[in-house]
Amino acid sequence: MSRRSFFGLLLLLWPLGLMAQRTVQGTVSDAETHLPLIGAAVRVKEHASLCTVTDPMGRFVVHLPDNKACHVEVSYLGYGVQSRFVPEGKAPVLEFRLSENISQLETVVVTATRTPKLLKDVPVITRVIEAKDFLSTDVGNVQDLLQAELPGIEFTYSMNQQVSLNMQGFGGNSVLFLVDGERLAGETLDNVDYSRLDLNDVGRIEIVKGAASSLYGSNAMGGVVNIISREAKEPWFANVGTRWGSHNDWRSCGSVSFNTGRFSSSTNVQHTSCDPIRMKNDGDFGTIYANHTFSVKEKMSFSPNNRLRLTGRAGYFFRERESMVTAHDRYRDFSGGLKAEHDIDESSNVMLSYAFDQYDKSNYALQSGLDVRSYSNVQHTLRTLYNHSFGTKGILTVGGDFMRDYLMSYQFSDGGAHLQHTADGFAQFDWTPVKKLNVISAIRYDFYSQAKLHHVSPKLGLMYKMGKMSLRASYADGFRAPTLKEMYMSFDMANIFMIYGNPDLSPETSHNFNLAAEYNKGAYNVTLMGFYNRVSDRITTVWSQAMNGMVYDNMQPLTISGIDFNASARWDCGLKMRLSYVFTHENLHEGDLHTSSTRPHTATARIEYGKNWKNYGFNVALTGRALSAVTCDEYTSLTDLSQTQRVTYPGYMIWKMSLLQQVGRGLNLTTTVDNLFNYVPEYYYNNSPATTGTTVALGLSVDIDKYFRKDIKK
Repeated sequence: MSRRSFFGLLLLLWPLGLMAQRTVQGTVSDAETHLPLIGAAVRVKEHASLCTVTDPMGRFVVHLPDNKACHVEVSYLGYGVQSRFVPEGKAPVLEFRLSENISQLETVVVTATRTPKLLKDVPVITRVIEAKDFLSTDVGNVQDLLQAELPGIEFTYSMNQQVSLNMQGFGGNSVLFLVDGERLAGETLDNVDYSRLDLNDVGRIEIVKGAASSLYGSNAMGGVVNIISREAKEPWFANVGTRWGSHNDWRSCGSVSFNTGRFSSSTNVQHTSCDPIRMKNDGDFGTIYANHTFSVKEKMSFSPNNRLRLTGRAGYFFRERESMVTAHDRYRDFSGGLKAEHDIDESSNVMLSYAFDQYDKSNYALQSGLDVRSYSNVQHTLRTLYNHSFGTKGILTVGGDFMRDYLMSYQFSDGGAHLQHTADGFAQFDWTPVKKLNVISAIRYDFYSQAKLHHVSPKLGLMYKMGKMSLRASYADGFRAPTLKEMYMSFDMANIFMIYGNPDLSPETSHNFNLAAEYNKGAYNVTLMGFYNRVSDRITTVWSQAMNGMVYDNMQPLTISGIDFNASARWDCGLKMRLSYVFTHENLHEGDLHTSSTRPHTATARIEYGKNWKNYGFNVALTGRALSAVTCDEYTSLTDLSQTQRVTYPGYMIWKMSLLQQVGRGLNLTTTVDNLFNYVPEYYYNNSPATTGTTVALGLSVDIDKYFRKDIKK
């Protein structure tokens, strides 16, 4: 063939190539406000590699490789998924207007797999509490929210009114709390400072029950609670609010954010205060200490292009408890971080991050004005995470962390300090061989320098879909490394006895098995899960005659098993209902004292109804929780462990009614009556609710931006 003939043939084939390729473009916006949705995921169902995201104006462009008919699907966090049919040979301009989810199953979650995944497709049972749920029930802190929404969780008092968690047999040191995926520094009696976790800027909370050490390492034996901040989606947003409750309980907060497409910023401030609360009857405590808090947080993001996103954050928290007449307890936290996320191509992305968290405690003497720091935990964490998608068949996730953990404490000899370095690497493969079957497998290696600990944590999860039914089964290994406090503590307990650490502690380990069935049809969702945990070497304090004091040691094996039931319904008319129940059985080793305070039966219920018109809307919610009695043994002597008594913590039930009213474009009024039936404990155990009876609260908040924005649909 001559050169002229060859080029002639190319000229003839070139238009055919153009005809075989089509360009489909469109826009994605919010169905109610008509604002563009930035970063919405756009994909072609028939071509797994064809995917993109919307630009700052909500626009997208997809180049189709052929003239065949196809479907373009759009999804966005917190919104329902929409799909449009593209006929053969056509190149239409598509317009997507997404509405917020009615069914939570379309919500995108990240905690259970560390990659974005629809809730209905996650092979591990994950509970999601969205901002609109806890705003409608007027919940002011994480403790009240989790107790109201999840059975099996109870927050109680320990020594000196420090807050402790029990989640289905696991304490606060075995349930990992995260904020946007980052750990929290500092602890008191094995629990983080839950008062740091305000709900002012929270978008949703994701809870995974059961061992999650294969992804999150130590402290995730009993589960993970990930508090995820609200994203700045609107061009600008401003809200101020205040709430007053019984006992002069005040909460005031403000939020300001804006989003220009490439750059966004979110600032949040909150202040709380409460007078002393005097109990009505005798008990282990007679007055709840007065306290006040202040916090400020800033988060900024910048996207120089559609593939790269840079995020920086900083925060400060302060809390003061009026625990004594002459001195107060003070708690401070300084946090910050940097993160870079880069989409390498349509199927791969990488994330690099650095996080800093410093939690301090001090004693403030009122007369002298001296503020003496007695505790400081400083953590520096580096993390990398890489994801690669193999079309629709699987996602490979690999990553690693390095942390420098410094602890100075009054509980060490002469107020000394210890330092530990930890490192880990993990890999997970999320495999979907056929549409109905999803398999997820993961493995993680952890190293702790001071404990000289090496641990490998595997995990395997399966999900099979049969019409409206989804079946899930999983096995996971959990572990918890001994902390610096547990290894090196040397503390004089009020001149009564000493508490000693043990550098030879073994790590806590567990084998967790879950089997669950979920049925979903229309507005209805029912889930039943059975769980079994075999826990070895649980770390606790025991009396040592040789040392004449308490020393940290490992317990005999124990098992924790039970069932978790949840039924919910959401109708388009505005009516929602949820009923949840958990049965937990904790079986200790023969010969051990029955020291568990895990309540065997717990339940929560919620029913709410809401309606919106042009200038007025309301939502009324009734929530309740019921906890059964529990019997356990308690020591009556600090020097003779043979002296014990059997104590029964009585069961109780508490109900709350909340009314949220939305007036005009941005005025929100809340009225709340808590403890409707005036429950008061006959004796205030540490495991009793700290209530004096029925209380009331009134709240007011204003969405300032809604009074100025002209693009809001009336």
